[in-house]
Amino acid sequence: MATVADAHADDARAGIASRAVVLGALGVVFGDIGTSPLYALREAAVAANHGVLSPATVMGVLSLILWSLIVVISIKYCLFILRADNRGEGGIIALLALLGVRRIQPGSWRMYLTVIGLIGTALLYADGTITPAISVLSAIEGLAVDAKEFEPYVLPITMAILVTLFSVQRMGTGRIGRIFGPFMLIWFSVLGLLGLGGIVAAPGVIAAINPIYALAFLIETDIAVTLAVLAAVFLTVTGGEALYADLGHFGPAPIRNAWFFIVLPALMLNYFGQGALLLTNPGVIESPFYHLAPDWAHYPLVVLATLATVIASQAVITGAFSLTQQAIQLGFMPRMRVIHTSSHERGHVYVPFVNWTLAMLTFVAVLGFGSSSNLAGAYGLAVSLDMVITTILATFVALHWGHRPILVYLLNGTLLLVDLVFFAANTTKLLEGGWFPLLIALSAAFMMLTWRKGQQLVQRARTHLRMSTKDFQHLLERQPPIRIPGTAVVMSASTSGVPGTLLHHLKHNKVLHETVFLVSVVVTDEPTVEGDERVHLMPICEGVQRLVLRLGFTETPDVPTALRLAVARLNLPDLDPDTITYYVGRQTVVASKKLPGMAFWREVIFAMLNRNAELTADYFCIPAAQVVEIGSSIEI
Repeated sequence: MATVADAHADDARAGIASRAVVLGALGVVFGDIGTSPLYALREAAVAANHGVLSPATVMGVLSLILWSLIVVISIKYCLFILRADNRGEGGIIALLALLGVRRIQPGSWRMYLTVIGLIGTALLYADGTITPAISVLSAIEGLAVDAKEFEPYVLPITMAILVTLFSVQRMGTGRIGRIFGPFMLIWFSVLGLLGLGGIVAAPGVIAAINPIYALAFLIETDIAVTLAVLAAVFLTVTGGEALYADLGHFGPAPIRNAWFFIVLPALMLNYFGQGALLLTNPGVIESPFYHLAPDWAHYPLVVLATLATVIASQAVITGAFSLTQQAIQLGFMPRMRVIHTSSHERGHVYVPFVNWTLAMLTFVAVLGFGSSSNLAGAYGLAVSLDMVITTILATFVALHWGHRPILVYLLNGTLLLVDLVFFAANTTKLLEGGWFPLLIALSAAFMMLTWRKGQQLVQRARTHLRMSTKDFQHLLERQPPIRIPGTAVVMSASTSGVPGTLLHHLKHNKVLHETVFLVSVVVTDEPTVEGDERVHLMPICEGVQRLVLRLGFTETPDVPTALRLAVARLNLPDLDPDTITYYVGRQTVVASKKLPGMAFWREVIFAMLNRNAELTADYFCIPAAQVVEIGSSIEI
C-alpha cells in the first residue's frame, strides 16, 4: 500500500510540476501573441473598410485570422518547427548551430545560409524594438476610447512605462517571472470571457470557422485591399518566433499544451467576440477590443491590458539578452558585458548595451510613429521575413537529419508558401513604417557579418605570431628560462601551437612559472556540454600543459570555475585560485589597405568594434587583480 501511495504522490508532484511549467510558458512564451487582440482585428477591419465592412467581409477576416493561427502557429510551429531543436534549445541561433556554422568554409553554399540566418537573428532585435512600443501604446490608447480628453496623455504615459520597464531590467526577471504565468492565465481568461459575451450577442459569427469564408474573401476582394488585410491579419501570429526561441526554457510539451488548451481557445473567442461586435455595431471599428467590455470594466481593463503588454515586452527584451549571449559565444558579435541576474537559473542575463540600445530605438518608434495604428505598418514586415528565414533553415536541418527529401520539400514548401504570401502582403507597408525595423535588422546583420569576417582575418594574422609546440620545446632546451614558483594560466585563442602572449612574456621577462596551463575555451555548436566532456588536458613539455575547456553556446565562459572543475576531474595538483597569474593578450587591430581582406572602411569599423569589446579578463570572469595583459598589434 505504501508503494502505491508513494506512486500516487510522485504522480501528483509530477502533475503539479507539469502544470507549473505550462503556467510559466504562458507568462514568457505567449505574452506577445496574447496581446495581439488589442490591435490586430482593428487593423484588419480598418484595412477591409477601404472596400466595404459588410457582414461577409467581417466573416472573411475572422476566418483568415483563425486559419492563420491554425496553420502558422498550430501546424508550423507547434507540430513541426518545435521538433528542430538543438539538444532542447530553439530559435534561429540553434538552427545555425545545427548546421555547423562555426565549421563552414568561406565561399561554400552553407555560408549563404549563415548570412541568411544572421539576418534572421538581427530581425529579432527589430522585433524587440517594435513589440514594446506597439503593445504598451495600444493598451494606453484605451484611456481615450471613451474620454477623448485623455488623448494628449497617451504618449507621455507610454513613455513613462517604457522608461520604467527598461530601467528595471538590471534587477533581473527572476522574481517578476514567478507572477507572469498566473497573471497571463488571468489575462487569457478575461480575453475568453469578453469574447464569449460578444459571441452571445451574435452567435452566427461562429460560422467563420469554415475556411470557405476566408477563401471567398480572398477571391472576391480587390487585390490591394486583400494584401492590406493579410498584412493586418499577420499581426495575430507575430509571437510565433518567440514560441520557438523559448523552447529551451520549457520544452515542447508545455508550450503545446499551453497553446492548444489555453491560448488558442482564448484568442479564438476574443477575436470572434470582436467580430460579433462589428457585425452588430460597425461604429466601434476604432477599438472593438475595449468596446467588448462593459462601461464599469473599461478602465480596469486598460490597467490589465497595460500589465499584459509590459509582460509581453519583458519577454521579448529578455529574449534579446539571451540571443546576444548566444551570438557572442558563437562568434557573431563582439564581447559585451553580460550580467547574470540569477545564481541558480541558467539563461537569466542582462546585457546593458543591448538594453539601452533597444530602449533608445523603442522611444524613437513611439515618438516617431505616435500611435499603435502607425506602428502596425512597421511591425509585420520584419517578423514575416524572419518566419520565412526560419522555414528555410528548418528545411536544411530536416534534410541534414536524413528525412525523406520529397516529404521535406512538400511540407516545408507549403509552409514557406504561406510565409511568402504574408511577407508579400507586408511589403506593401514598406513605406508606411516597414523600413524602420528593416533598417534596424540590416544594421545589426551588417555588424555581425563584419565582426565575423574580421575575426577570421585576425585568426589568420595570429597564425604568424604563434609557434609550434615542437619549436617551443626546442626553444626551452636551447634557452632554459628561470622557473619561478607558482602557477600561470595563459589564455590561448587556438587549441594548437603556443600563443604569442607566452612568447612575448618569455622574450621580455626571461622567466616561466613552474606550472603553466595554456587554456583554450572552445564554444561548441551545442547549448551545453556535459561535465565529463568539458575539460581535456594535453602535456606539452615539462611543467607546461594545454587545457581545453569546452562550453556550450548558452553557458558562461567562467575560466576560474572551469579550472576548479579540471582539478577535480583530472587529478591535478590542488591550485590556489588566489595565487594563479593569468596572462591575456590584448590585440590592437590596425586596418590596412595593403593586405587582402574586407573593404578598408569595414576594417575600420571592425577595429572600432574590437577596441570597444569587453576586456578578455572580464569576459572570462578572471579577477582583475590577477591579470597581466600583454599587448600586440595586428594588421588586417
